[in-house]
Amino acid sequence: MDQITVPQFIENEDRILGPITARQFVILLVAAGMIYVAYKTSDLTLFVIMAIIIGGVAATLAFYRVNGQPFHFFLLNIIRTASRPSLRVWKKEARHVRHAKETKEEREAPLPPERPRALVGSHRLSDLALIVDTGGAYRQDVTRNS
Repeated sequence: MDQITVPQFIENEDRILGPITARQFVILLVAAGMIYVAYKTSDLTLFVIMAIIIGGVAATLAFYRVNGQPFHFFLLNIIRTASRPSLRVWKKEARHVRHAKETKEEREAPLPPERPRALVGSHRLSDLALIVDTGGAYRQDVTRNS
């Protein structure tokens, strides 16, 4: 049987230019393009301000890590957490699921009232526990009333 080599360090990104990874290189390349467009379309004072802002954001996205993860994952987690509700409420009432092919009369008909469930006695609970524990292989007397 042939030996297969299992790659190690798969969580490390590939380096393309010294210590710079492909992701970092692309981020810096896009930032350089944005700075070039700012240079061609604005005066010197506005260009310097925009270049500092674009360069700072690009350097943060490319090199800064929060808890060992790239900064853009941290930003996505902040946005996802802010957009989801933080309070979850459990509503106990049961909802009746209606089928898509119901007629108009069936849809407008009131739901039947729920009947109260019978309480299960302790002898029945021990029988059920035995069935569950044995995987259904052993059952108590079937003749005993439940």
